[in-house]
Amino acid sequence: MAEPRSLRRTLESLDGRGYASYKQLRGRHDLGPAGLAVDHVQVDPYAPPSLMRLLVPREAADLPADLVDTAAGRIAVADFLSRRAAEAARRHGPDGRGAGEVSINRPGQEVLERTSVVIGETHVEARLHVALPAAGRRIRGRDAARLLTEVLPRLAEEALHHDALDAEALRAHVTLHRDQLHLRGQLAEAGLVAVVGDGAILPRRSGDSDLPMDSADAVPFSSPESLRVTFELPSGTTVTGMGIPEGVTVIVGGGYHGKSTLLRAVERGIHPHIAGDGREWVITRDDATAIRAEDGRAVTGVDISPFIGDLPSGSDTRDFSTTNASGSTSQAAGLAEAVEAGAETLLIDEDTSATNFMIRDERMRALIPADREPITPFVDRIRPLHAERGVSTVLVAGGSSAFFDVADQVIALDSYLARDATAEARALAEHPEGPTTSGPVFAGERRRVPQPSSLRPGRGKPAKARGRTAIQQDRATVDLAAVSQLVDPAQTAALAHALDRLDEMADGRRDVVELIEALCAQIDAEGLDALSPHRGHPGAMARPRRQEIHAALNRHRGLRLN
Repeated sequence: MAEPRSLRRTLESLDGRGYASYKQLRGRHDLGPAGLAVDHVQVDPYAPPSLMRLLVPREAADLPADLVDTAAGRIAVADFLSRRAAEAARRHGPDGRGAGEVSINRPGQEVLERTSVVIGETHVEARLHVALPAAGRRIRGRDAARLLTEVLPRLAEEALHHDALDAEALRAHVTLHRDQLHLRGQLAEAGLVAVVGDGAILPRRSGDSDLPMDSADAVPFSSPESLRVTFELPSGTTVTGMGIPEGVTVIVGGGYHGKSTLLRAVERGIHPHIAGDGREWVITRDDATAIRAEDGRAVTGVDISPFIGDLPSGSDTRDFSTTNASGSTSQAAGLAEAVEAGAETLLIDEDTSATNFMIRDERMRALIPADREPITPFVDRIRPLHAERGVSTVLVAGGSSAFFDVADQVIALDSYLARDATAEARALAEHPEGPTTSGPVFAGERRRVPQPSSLRPGRGKPAKARGRTAIQQDRATVDLAAVSQLVDPAQTAALAHALDRLDEMADGRRDVVELIEALCAQIDAEGLDALSPHRGHPGAMARPRRQEIHAALNRHRGLRLN
């Protein structure tokens, strides 16, 4: 392992040479407060940055044992360290074009398992992206020496050593995370799909921001008394708020009064949020899945017959495939896929749904007889879905009262203030008993078994994330724009690797559910690094849920089934 002085001399000696000479840096170096592993060196100044890891021995990091003695604790501590490392990289970063840059995957408002900082058995690792300094295509050796032998040691001291951290803030961060997970674990026993805490700030700063609206402008959430629940948490904290029960919940209200804002917060409640986000105590069961129409998406071998049957084209809706789904067929497929992926709660907004999938009013039923309409609207299937499959639905409805007939509870929003409107809605319902069915609607799940190598025929190029909303696989694009519970491009990067792994695992015998369960079990055992084909620095990844892995696989246009 090269010492700091040796590394500085090497870098200064490279000054003015061709950029490819930076390859000499590969290997291990001693920076004093940390070791440095250079795993990959960029080929030129315009290529993706070099991949490097700072390694601090556990005893030197001196993290409190009671904070890192569980997987949840390690995830929360690693999240805290990632945020501090990102701040230090920004604060100490070089000034001036071409002087180089250090970055680390910066967490957003959610606390996710990431590869950016990992607390291992022997070391704490920070995985960095380092753009090495250049003048044109020539090395700026002195700037590189400053970057690697001065900035990186400072970053390690400030972000990876406990004595330099705000110990109280770290402990509060971990305590909040553990409390949030504990509360989520109580939801099923309490018969709830979500809790929205009193005092929560649900609106965001703007349509393209995930930061909370200024508290002076926002209306804090307050639960209707009839739906208020209370939880005592391990830290001694007491949380009160609105419990959303299992069954069918309909959220109503005028335009711009907070219906979709509430549903969006419940969607994001699948992940713990940091203190100050405003949604710390919006906690949702982690299987809850948002469903919407997706015109043009690919569908492969999905049973949509509970919703759509006897198509004029003659297509078998029990084994439905298309490269260009309509609004109704895409929403039916998305719902069936979500249930296959283990969702026990569906989150649906009327604004992003296909109208003909959701409802059909009495006059339309009279004009178009049932035997001439292949679509059975969701309003007629929402009760059997719960009764037969145990799947609850939380639905925003702004333009139709049709769901009053089938709702267990109705929550009305008025200027962001919630009230229990269940009794009023039932009084207005035309058929309070809801639609009747002659027998079971949802048959047992059919197994969908991927063909080996269908995602990467001939072992083509590996999948690559393109931001948060797309994955590129050779010439095919997996469009994830409608998968609204993906919150970070690093999750999409993990999904790209997951698709490659699933293609390798496909053996023609295991079905989609079995393959994804096996992959998730491997991640549980080995961490996110297990997804990467590279040793050492795995790149910037954050863990997606199994529901998002299913979503990416189901939208892959190369998927073929036995």
